[in-house]
Amino acid sequence: MPQTHPIAAIDLGSNSFHLVVAEPRPGHLKILDRLREVTRLGAGLDVEGRLTPEAMESALACLQRFGERVRHLPAGAVRAVGTNALRRARNSEAFLRRAERLLGHPIDIVSGIEEARLIYIGVSHGLAEVAGQRLVMDIGGGSTELILGRRFEPRIMESLHMGCVSMTAQFFSDGRIDAKRLRAAELAAGQEFEPIEEQFRREGWQSAIGSSGTLLAVADALALHKFSAEGITRAGLQRLRAALLELGHVNQLARFGIREDRCPVFPGGFAVVMAAFEELGIEQMQVSTSALREGVLYDLVGRIEHEDIREHTVEALAQRFQVDAAQTARVSATAEALYLQVAEAWDLADPAHGQLLRWAARLHEIGSSVSHSQYQKHGAYLLQYLDMPGFSRGEQRRLGFLVRAHRRKFPLAELAQLPESERESCRRLSALLRLAVVLHRARRAQALPAMGLSVAAATLRLVLPKCWLDDHALVAADLDQEADYLKTAGFKLRLR
Repeated sequence: MPQTHPIAAIDLGSNSFHLVVAEPRPGHLKILDRLREVTRLGAGLDVEGRLTPEAMESALACLQRFGERVRHLPAGAVRAVGTNALRRARNSEAFLRRAERLLGHPIDIVSGIEEARLIYIGVSHGLAEVAGQRLVMDIGGGSTELILGRRFEPRIMESLHMGCVSMTAQFFSDGRIDAKRLRAAELAAGQEFEPIEEQFRREGWQSAIGSSGTLLAVADALALHKFSAEGITRAGLQRLRAALLELGHVNQLARFGIREDRCPVFPGGFAVVMAAFEELGIEQMQVSTSALREGVLYDLVGRIEHEDIREHTVEALAQRFQVDAAQTARVSATAEALYLQVAEAWDLADPAHGQLLRWAARLHEIGSSVSHSQYQKHGAYLLQYLDMPGFSRGEQRRLGFLVRAHRRKFPLAELAQLPESERESCRRLSALLRLAVVLHRARRAQALPAMGLSVAAATLRLVLPKCWLDDHALVAADLDQEADYLKTAGFKLRLR
């Protein structure tokens, strides 16, 4: 179905927040609006790794303004992603509850690898198609992403724990720029690149592309002072480095042509650029104005047009861990049939709930590749901590919980660890998955008989033909045992 309303992407970065509103057109996006506000969220983490009240209020005020622009858009038309600062913040859940109310849409915290994937997608859509492999680098406020890929397909992705905000805070906190500090920052950044250097040099690339604020600012400074003929070059960086040392303080950078809001974090970002060129052997780099937020938009278009990367991720994981495809297909079909009968009554009508249940059914046995004993625990761990392209950390957490809860004793402790807003839907979805698994415990190819499921509050009434139950005494016994397990979760299972 053609898209009839705008879509929006929001990038909650460690240095600044970005909003892009676009209208999908055949083969491209028409940008309708862009907003950017410097928040320095990454600098608002205290010594205990918690967002300070001041940092939270500043970020929330920005999101309230963004909310005025996108709150009217329908569910699924807006995707907001949080990056390094929110990955690190120990009190991110408290921030997200308030932020989502102001924005009017959910916020996903994405892993560094998922951030790298989205950056690559955004950059690739902003470039003319060229042959060969490309290197994409993005220096954010708290992390640096590097990706090797071809056309629109990222192949190797890395996310390093350094960025312009964090490096500036560590080495240039008082604003002074001198040779000793700059070299120390470059060496520290080089140490971060060291573990990936050999692989990236071995793979090689035909073109290098830089995106986001730091690299765009470096390219602008080089062009303004004619230090590089085109883009960012190693020779140009050396001339810029000498100029920075001569200026000696971030207060002087604006006179040099650095944008005023970029000046306070420029030296830390510049040190990362210098280290990247030195350690990876980069000679020349073009820059792109497309970045994470554009990647989020194109990823969102894929979801709307049913080309969701998450479906490919689930299929790839099932193959990688040699899941019994026939069995999981049976469980998935039964879980979906049960879901459709109770979705409205149980307030699960959002398609995302059915999607989560289907993924959990397809991956519920993934942990058996580790060990059959307690395989639901192994599966939950894998799904929570694997790099899963397209998935946010919250989605992986919910998916992991459903797999953890699909058999044996109901994991109340793990349920209590979920955000309060997610607990009831996950509790109900896990009950549906449990029933589907029990009904297919014999792993037979024969189809189940027609069945009915109705719910009233916490009571589930499962209707099966009496003659079928009489012929399948083990299934009846399994359902009786399952009723005891579900009691722990606060459900009453009635079999008719």
